[in-house]
Amino acid sequence: MIVKLLSGDTPRSPVLAVILLAILVALAFAPFLFPGVRSVDTAARICIFIVLVASYDLMLGYGGIVSFAHTMFFGMGAYGVALASTHMGRGFDAVALGAVGGAVLAAAIAFLIGLFSLRVRAIFFAMITLAVASAVAVLVSQLSGLTGGEDGLSFRTPRELTPAFKFGDELFGVKLNGRLLAYYLIFGVSLVLFLLMLRVVNSPFGRVLLAIRENDFRAEAIGYRVVGYRVTVTCLSAFIAALAGALYAIWLRYVGPDTVLSFDIMVDILLMVVIGGMGTMYGAVIGAALLVLAQNYLQALMGVAAGAVAGLPVLPELMNADRWLLWLGVLFVLSIYFFPTGIVGRLRQGR
Repeated sequence: MIVKLLSGDTPRSPVLAVILLAILVALAFAPFLFPGVRSVDTAARICIFIVLVASYDLMLGYGGIVSFAHTMFFGMGAYGVALASTHMGRGFDAVALGAVGGAVLAAAIAFLIGLFSLRVRAIFFAMITLAVASAVAVLVSQLSGLTGGEDGLSFRTPRELTPAFKFGDELFGVKLNGRLLAYYLIFGVSLVLFLLMLRVVNSPFGRVLLAIRENDFRAEAIGYRVVGYRVTVTCLSAFIAALAGALYAIWLRYVGPDTVLSFDIMVDILLMVVIGGMGTMYGAVIGAALLVLAQNYLQALMGVAAGAVAGLPVLPELMNADRWLLWLGVLFVLSIYFFPTGIVGRLRQGR
């Protein structure tokens, strides 16, 4: 049953299986295992970024397509929910319409970009996507009457997803309110989307994508329409990225250019894919979990470490909490050096 649920793509490594199971259990019971606003917020972000990174891995790891427009699709889903909720009121109909509308718009724009750009060399396609994403980010910032400009949009989600809604007292010390429901909505949708993508990459369509990634000339020579497959996977990736953006907007109840359209998010996605392992899907789980945890807790851990070595020379300065980004970069370089095929690839090779 588990193998069928995983579409036949099992971890193929006992260590990897244990790590993935630990992440799944931690996310499934995060509100009860790690009570607290910050820990639950971190768990929700991990769920959302797993979907976002896996959707990018569809393009990069399986299709061999380098794109810098993924945050644009992510932002379309987020702004779709925000605009629908702002103009239609706080209801599930507004959330659903905004999420689907943003995802369809993202897929349509991905179709246009792919149709006119995927025939060129890879580096030129990457530059085209970067230019389009930058133009959209500037446009969103300038249309302040519609998008809120640089200030963004704050909106109200359905009452059932807010802390004000209570459906019980407490369970194991955790308040049974709408915020708990919002977390499990995000967890459930993220799990379904991830399993859907796992099914896609292990289908005949996914096998053709791998063939195109390895040698597109040979794939075209034996009869596959390479551009058609690449456009299709680009649209699918954009659609799912927009749904991830919709989940992010529901959780934050706010969207803004720096929150959902920043190029920093694109860099984070690339880091997560490379650290976890391209073309594996499971790499998205490990990469997202590691980087989100590092971004939220590495600074605090370094502060503790600096205090522990306070009496020693040089080390307190190196461990200063303000230098957490430096050490994050060092960790990334070390991970590339020791895990050139990503953590998932290295664990499978070790087996």
